[in-house]
Amino acid sequence: MSWREDYLRVSWVHFQRIVAIIIGAFIVAASINSMIIPNMIADGGVTGIAIIIYYLFDLPVSKVVILLNIPLFLIGWKMVGRVFLVYSIAGVSAFSLALEMTTTIPNPTGDPLLACIFAGVVSGIGMGIIFRSRGSLGGTDILAVFFSRTTSFSVGQVLMVIDALIFIAAAIFLGPERAMYAMIYMFIATKVIDMVQEGLNPSKSVLVVTGDPHGIAQDVMEKLDRGVTLFQAKGAYSKENKEVVYCVISRTEMSQMKEIIRTRDPKAFLSISDVPEVVGEGFSTWKGH
Repeated sequence: MSWREDYLRVSWVHFQRIVAIIIGAFIVAASINSMIIPNMIADGGVTGIAIIIYYLFDLPVSKVVILLNIPLFLIGWKMVGRVFLVYSIAGVSAFSLALEMTTTIPNPTGDPLLACIFAGVVSGIGMGIIFRSRGSLGGTDILAVFFSRTTSFSVGQVLMVIDALIFIAAAIFLGPERAMYAMIYMFIATKVIDMVQEGLNPSKSVLVVTGDPHGIAQDVMEKLDRGVTLFQAKGAYSKENKEVVYCVISRTEMSQMKEIIRTRDPKAFLSISDVPEVVGEGFSTWKGH
């Protein structure tokens, strides 16, 4: 591959990711303007601070988001990767613009519980798209990296403390009930983000200790068309050398897998685990990752 082809390929990947970040930002903004703000529910991070300021002083959320992120980007210029920073700037800019453009979306419900549930789902989808595209909406992510490098706290601990302070502020200025709604919203959004990033169809990893590893492996490859790996192992009690069968399959193939193992070796030891995401032949590809 020539340098020109490589440059075009990399540029196309960056373009796709930025487009995805913009789409995700508009989804999150639509959720906030249609359900979060009308029902006085706070959010985490910089957006949460901007929403609280909006409730208190009626300042536009979009402008406050930009103003709060500018010093954070200056702090993070040398603290985080340049690509991540560029993606974050694109995300924040698109998010701020989207907040301005989606203010006229009607509020579908006046019930704050329904609002935080459905807003959590919609925002989680948008944020999942953004994170899957290597981006963010800036803000506290950059601040967390800064404090993790200048203190003994980890990024996760700093983010947890910042969000806790925002929820405390929401409880003080908006009332404890609204802060609790905000926690429900954030919990649901976080779960949906994980689903978007990991996929909606988790696979299963199967580990089999059996006296007929080659027979099971052959049946799996022929009947399920799945790759199989054999590991060398030694029983701690029996001291016997054995081959352990390892395979990753879809959920729909689980019953067939059990039937293969039961038929070949009814006394086999079987361990099944969830695999949130699998990339490789027979599953998803590296495209878009």
